[in-house]
Amino acid sequence: MKDIKWIFFDLGSTLIDETEAYKLRVLECIEGSNITFEEFDKMRKKLAHDNINCGDIDTAKFYGLQLKPWRSDVEYPYTDAKTVLETLKARGYKLGVVANQGKGTKDRLKKWGLIDYFDFVLASFEEGVSKPDKEIFLRAIKCANEDSSKCVMIGDRLDNDILPAKKLGLKTIFIKHGVVAPYQEVFSDEYQPDLTVYSLLDLLKIFK
Repeated sequence: MKDIKWIFFDLGSTLIDETEAYKLRVLECIEGSNITFEEFDKMRKKLAHDNINCGDIDTAKFYGLQLKPWRSDVEYPYTDAKTVLETLKARGYKLGVVANQGKGTKDRLKKWGLIDYFDFVLASFEEGVSKPDKEIFLRAIKCANEDSSKCVMIGDRLDNDILPAKKLGLKTIFIKHGVVAPYQEVFSDEYQPDLTVYSLLDLLKIFK
């Protein structure tokens, strides 16, 4: 991607592995019901495929179940996250976070040894606004103090990351891993990312 100065990252299922948090949340949700984890997960994948903005919340509603709070304490960075961030930073890119996250995002990034790679962190809890609301992206562009065409958004959600970023003129990269992205499909041009990758290391081939 030419002329890119800023790279905005989502966190969950983009830089941070949410697999265990998702699994525990579902197991707690279905406890006492006759729904198995496999059945719940199969329906979640179907809903994510058929309805681009569906996830575990919608699956729980489908079964008439109540989700428990998200377990951020069992999340951890993907193996390649630190290497990729360090390399991109060394190559001269400015990095930011634009993520739907609960309280204490900066503290978790510090604990994982990632906070120093970012020039700003915008998390929905502290910002009081969540993706796909364009406001959080506008704040990111303001933090970057750069034209949106020189910024790229990287995320695992076509609905939360790709669609709103495209509307504001950002370049977009869909990272197709995690608990939702592998099952989302592009239904129209407005959801079409500029690029699709399947691992964080793929980014190093793009931003040289």
